[in-house]
Order: sequence, then C-alpha cells, then structure tokens
Amino acid sequence: MKNTYKYTLLFASAVLSVASSCKKALEISPVNTIEQSNALRTSKDVEAALVGSYSALGSRNLYGGRPFLMADFLANTDAIEWYGTYAELTQTINKSLLKTNTFVNNIWADSYTAINDANNVLAAIDKVDAAKKNKVEGEAKFIRGSVYFDLVRLFGKAYNDGSPSTNPGVPIVLSPTINITDGSYVSRANVAAVYTQAIADLTDAEAKLPATNGFFATKFAAAGMLARIYLQMGNYAAAGAAANRVITSGNYNLINTFIAAFPKMPEPGNSGQPADNTKEDVFAIQVRTLTGFNAYNEFYASSTYGGRGDAVISKNWIERTYSTDDDRINAFYDDGDMFTSKFGNQYGNVPIIRLAEMYLIRAECNVRLAPATPIGGQTPLQDLDVIRNRAGLTATTATLTDILTERKLELAFEGFALHDAKRTQTNIGSIPWNANQLVFPIPQIEIDANKNIVQNPGY
Repeated sequence: MKNTYKYTLLFASAVLSVASSCKKALEISPVNTIEQSNALRTSKDVEAALVGSYSALGSRNLYGGRPFLMADFLANTDAIEWYGTYAELTQTINKSLLKTNTFVNNIWADSYTAINDANNVLAAIDKVDAAKKNKVEGEAKFIRGSVYFDLVRLFGKAYNDGSPSTNPGVPIVLSPTINITDGSYVSRANVAAVYTQAIADLTDAEAKLPATNGFFATKFAAAGMLARIYLQMGNYAAAGAAANRVITSGNYNLINTFIAAFPKMPEPGNSGQPADNTKEDVFAIQVRTLTGFNAYNEFYASSTYGGRGDAVISKNWIERTYSTDDDRINAFYDDGDMFTSKFGNQYGNVPIIRLAEMYLIRAECNVRLAPATPIGGQTPLQDLDVIRNRAGLTATTATLTDILTERKLELAFEGFALHDAKRTQTNIGSIPWNANQLVFPIPQIEIDANKNIVQNPGY
C-alpha cells in the first residue's frame, strides 16, 4: 500500500487471452511491469486488469485460505491439534499474536493489493466497452467490498463490541495509489464506515453483475456476501432477504452427499486434479496445477495429499461432535492422524460461499425475527431439514441453539468459528469473546510506514 504502484499485466493478460480465444499466445512482449498511466488505455486492458484483480484475491494470504485458517486457529479450543513449526501460526493457536507476525503482515498487504487492483479497474471503467461496463464494474466492486469486510472483521473489533461508529476499523482507500503523497497516509476509518463501504460496493455489484458469469462473481455471489455481512451486524431482516435471493435464484443446489460438495480427494500417491465448481458453490477461488493456491490444503491436509499435515483434527472432538449416523462424520480421513477431507485435494478450488450457508442464514434470521410470514416462505425447521437431510438426519426442532449447532457441524474448518463466536458473544474457552487478543494487530511495518495509523489495544 505504501510503494509506488506499478501494474503487473503479463500474467493477467495471458490468462484473459487464453480464456477468450487462445490467439497469438506467444506474441507477448517480454516486460515485467507497465506504468499504471500506460497500462489501462483500452477495454481489453481493463478486462485484463480485472483478471489480475481476481489473481490478487486468490492469493494464499487472502481468499486462497490463510485468513480463514487463522480465524479458525484463534477460535480453536480442542478441535485442532497443532504440530507445525511456523511460529506465526503457533502464536495464532496460542492466541498470542505479535505485531510483527508475518502471516498477519501478508494478509494486510495482499488485501490492500487486491483493493488497489480493483481501484485501478474502477478508475478506468469508462474505457470499458458499454456492453461489458456493468459486469466489469460489478466484479471489481465485489472484490473490493468483500476484502474490506474481511479486513475489518479481522483487524477491527466486532460490530457488536462497543460502538462501531467510534471503534477503529481499517483505512478506506477508493482510488488507485500511484504516487506517495501526504494523502497516502490514510487513517483508520471506524468499523461502521468500513461496513458501510463494503455494503455499498456489494449492493452495487449485485445490481450490475449478471446472474451467470462462469466461475467469476455473479449477482448472487454479491448477495451471498451481503447475507454474511448483515448477519455479522445483527441485521437479520437484510441478511435473511439476501440469503433468500441466493436460494431462490435457481442457480444452485445442494450436492447429494456432503463430501461431494468439496473437491474430490485423489487416490493415495496420486496428485490431485483441478475440477470445476460444484452446483453448491456460489463463489469459489479457482486453483489449477500452475496457478492458484489452496492454503487450507497446505496445513489441513496430510503429506500424502499435498499438505504439511500440521493441523490435525482431534479424534475425540470428531466423535464427541458428530453422531455416528451423521454422514459428515465421514468427512475426515485417517493418515496416521485425523484430517478433514474438505481440503484433501491440493488443486481443489477454495469454496468461499456455499449454498448450505445461505440456508442456515435464512433459518437463523427467521428464528430470531419470528415474522408472521417467514422470509422465503420456508420455516426454520424446513431450512434446517434441507441441511440435515443431506447428512442423513432429520431435524425435530429448529431453535436458535439447533441452528447455531448446525453451523458448527456443517461449516467446520471453513473459517466461520471466530466470527460466529464474536457475533453470538460466545467465549473462546476461558477467553472473553471480545478480548483484544482475538483481534489481529495492525502490522508494525504499517505503523512504521504510516504516521496516521494507530495500533489496536493490547499490542
């Protein structure tokens, strides 16, 4: 965020060229970077830059998985047994993050890289052909709004912790950083302002994006992210309505078996193979043998399946958490230790928004609001049954406790545990849900570089 911006176009242009026509694949000038003022002159330039924005979003330090993995580690009490040697992740497991933690630093830096990439696209949006303009703008705003949401819930206090209008969030930057001036030293906006910006971006994205868009963001991906944001805020009417828009779109459906909702694990000794999104994926980060990175696999998978095998799932926790007739108990594998099967394919796409989450959001919102007519016309019990039936179970009641328990069973190890604990004010073991140590520190390198940035309490 503090370096003079040079837009790297080589990879993005190559990907866009292959995706569109595969013409003249070898006719690429051998340059490393292009000055921003010269880079985005035509519609094709901006479209290539948008592909680069997706590449930044899919970084291992962003939607490739590490922020969600670290959130799970901070929320862990007895589910994950950590055997890794990375000091930064040991700090996370121990709830003792340092302001020099390089994993935290990289999440901050890569997030603002993705935001700056999106800002460059938006600054040049008038160069885009009229027929594509709304789609390109919507995709860039989906990226920017989503990243701001995840930044503020990691680096700021929870929305329900004190006053979001005074608690510091993260800097809001809405134009490309090209040259470093006094204006480059941006202060932290308050938590409420960052949520407002994320909602504005994603609302505009939903309005402008198409219903189908290959594996890129769609209007329903934006609606799904809005459902998640509103739920985190406690705005249950808006959350339920957004989730309902995804469910009733007709674009998605639950896969017949739970584990089939995730990339298929290879046979032992064989490398994984890339696969398309499933019909349950509302949005997923694409991983291929040469591009993309599944950071969940990096730590949650055994070495047999491409991972480090550092994050073992407690067998006692599995047996205590899942009933024997719950099909989800089979979504773990024994490779000397127990591991989650969700991320056993190192080339598997990283699921960001699944349809199952939308059913659980709608059910929770209907329970909390108890409207005369349920959002979507389905009762919480009916929505809960959709999820439980897939797991081979039947729901008999749909209390708030039932639904929150189902979220833990269905969404385990997908990055939800910390944020659910905060919004429901549930302590992490003996640690209060709103403890300073459950908020990421602002990287010390950013404090040193930006005279207007203040550190979080406790660091």
